[in-house]
Amino acid sequence: MLILVSFLLAAALVPLARGRLSALADFRPRHAWAIGAAAVVQVLALAVFRNAPHGLVVAGHLASYGLAGLFLVANRKVQGLWLICTGAAMNVFVIVTNDGRMPATREALAAAGRLSHSAGFVNSGIVAHPKYLVFGDVFALPVPFPLHNVFSAGDVLIVIGAAAVVHQLCASRLIPSTWRGPASADPGLTR
Repeated sequence: MLILVSFLLAAALVPLARGRLSALADFRPRHAWAIGAAAVVQVLALAVFRNAPHGLVVAGHLASYGLAGLFLVANRKVQGLWLICTGAAMNVFVIVTNDGRMPATREALAAAGRLSHSAGFVNSGIVAHPKYLVFGDVFALPVPFPLHNVFSAGDVLIVIGAAAVVHQLCASRLIPSTWRGPASADPGLTR
């Protein structure tokens, strides 16, 4: 949710940076269905079937990243997308090495008001012996803020990358004109 809100905020800032927000309607990404399917699979795995057998939930969780990865690879010519890919790869690496869960620190979870012991699978939580915790959910947007939650360095790269892509596609003055190469010349990317 934090990533979605950050994306919407980046889009809202386009007019202030003299970009053309309507250009987003011209963008025709390849395999757009994959990003929608990734969202549906992740919701099913993490919310609807969270009490299913652990292996099944982890497989669904990782499948959602695979679908998102397909979308990212198919649209790799969009400048700035490499930041999103890097952040997503960091997250997937940490999740895979920690038995399907993003490790989080007790301090970050407490600050975000997420320190609870809920039944079923949680995608981010305390892991007994975390691997690569430095890339886990070690940052927090604390409780007084709306959408308070924990997040990782990979999430930060995803948000920065999404903002860069939005501003690049909208020809915003925040993005150097050298970034407005093939993707803005061919906003459809469908050839």
